[in-house]
Amino acid sequence: MDFTPSLLNPNRTITTTTTTGTAASILLQRRLFFSTPVQHAISQRRRLQFKTLAVKNASGRSGRSRRAYTESQTESVPVPVKEIASFVLPVGSFVVVTFVMWKLVEKLMMPKKSKAPGTENKPTEGGVKWSFAAGSNLLPNFGAKIERESKLRLHDFAKELRSFSIVDMSGRNFGDEGVFYLAESLAYNQVAEDVSFAANGITAEGIKAFDGILQSNITLKTLNLSGNTIGDEGAKILADILVDNTGILKLQLNSTGLGDDGAKAIAEMLKKNSTLRTVELNNNLIDYSGFSGLAEALLENKSLQSLYLNGNYGGALGASALAKGLEGNKALRELFLHGNSIGDEGVRALITGLSLHKGKLTALDIGNNMITSKGAFHVAEYVKRSKSLLWLNIYMNDIKDEGAEKIAEALKENRSITNIDLGGNDIHAKGITAIAEVLKDNGVITALELGYNPMGPDGAKALSDVLKFHGNIKTLMLGWCKIGPKGAEFIADTLKYNNTISTLDLRANGLSDEGAKSLARSLKVVNEALVSLDLGFNEIRDEGAFSISQALKANEDVRLASLNLASNFLTKLGQSALTDARDHVFEMTEKELSIAF
Repeated sequence: MDFTPSLLNPNRTITTTTTTGTAASILLQRRLFFSTPVQHAISQRRRLQFKTLAVKNASGRSGRSRRAYTESQTESVPVPVKEIASFVLPVGSFVVVTFVMWKLVEKLMMPKKSKAPGTENKPTEGGVKWSFAAGSNLLPNFGAKIERESKLRLHDFAKELRSFSIVDMSGRNFGDEGVFYLAESLAYNQVAEDVSFAANGITAEGIKAFDGILQSNITLKTLNLSGNTIGDEGAKILADILVDNTGILKLQLNSTGLGDDGAKAIAEMLKKNSTLRTVELNNNLIDYSGFSGLAEALLENKSLQSLYLNGNYGGALGASALAKGLEGNKALRELFLHGNSIGDEGVRALITGLSLHKGKLTALDIGNNMITSKGAFHVAEYVKRSKSLLWLNIYMNDIKDEGAEKIAEALKENRSITNIDLGGNDIHAKGITAIAEVLKDNGVITALELGYNPMGPDGAKALSDVLKFHGNIKTLMLGWCKIGPKGAEFIADTLKYNNTISTLDLRANGLSDEGAKSLARSLKVVNEALVSLDLGFNEIRDEGAFSISQALKANEDVRLASLNLASNFLTKLGQSALTDARDHVFEMTEKELSIAF
């Protein structure tokens, strides 16, 4: 059979051509499944056969069709009942098959119903939004599932905001939409005081969520937005919100892509805000212009106590500009300028401003700023005169032995600094000896960082000779100092007599088993001070580990609570020996000893 789309058009004529048939069979066929007129040709054969069904347009052979139809009506042929019955059954089967094929043709050929206006872009049920991205539509309910899970997570975050005073939401990646959702919980919250939204994909648009909220919330004291790319635009929006805020005491905007414009916006806010005590702008893109804006703010602000500008691009000009602001400021207590490449000229200008500062600076961080012994001279002059400075960081500069000697002389006169960091300054035994001599008479310094200085065994000996019976050092950091096994012997000798050092860092000094054995001999002696010992990266093997484990077992009064032997060359045997020693200490003293290997 050959079907064409004309079957679906009621205005067309369906022409059927057969080589054999009878009038009765044609009449029965018409009643069963045709609703339009058909033409039949009758042959003289008695057996009924349907050979072809041809569907043609009325405009094709209409004249011939009409003649065939007339002839079929005029010819009269008797049809016996037996013959009719003989073809009813096969015709019935034929009708069923034809009906099925008719429906199939109808489904394929009929035009689809057009959608109602406005329905083409309507999302499917369940909130699934279809996309043409590769693979995005493979799972029909996947988008809805993710959306539900996100809402559940945000709901849990909101509960945290309502339940705890300190809430850390850093790194949860809820983005701008999430911060708008959580803002409702924060608006009238009377519990959360310290909230971290750090590293959550928040942009300048998300900062708008805090508009109005921070005016109604009087409980929140710390707002951490670090690690979000809010940029200058976000800083401007936030500055406008915080101008009249009376709740936030600490604002953290580290690594947020702030440039000079963002820093200036924060500076303008600080001129009017009288509540903020701490502002952190570390690791941004603030240059000289931004430093100048902040300097102007320091001249007017009377409440800010801590300013963090580590890892920016202030340079010597930025330090000089900031110094002008410090001259007229009385409130600032802590200044952090680590990693700003201010150099010797910048530190000279900065120290001049600090010398005229009318407030009481307690912490100064000028580490990693390319300061040499020349710049160390200016720092030393400030140290001599300061009566308020408690913490000084000159880490990772290049002051060498000459600069160390200048700092040492200043420390002889200073009686306020308790914590000093001189690590990474290429100081050798000569400079270390000068620092050690200070400790004979200075009992104020309690924390001394000298790591990353190639002092060698001689430097270790200079410290050991003094610290046996002098000083008040509680934390001594000597990592990466090349002291070797001989230097370890000097330090071990110190531990036999010293009763102040509680934290000792000897990492990466090439101590080997020989150095470990020297320290083990000291650990056998009663030491009421040492609590933490770090021996990582020292090429210690099982033999050294056995010596230390035996010492721990022998000393029933050991106070050691933390022992680090990580990144050495211990096998399972050495590790087992240390584990046994740990268990023995617990059995004998009921004290937990943490051992890392």
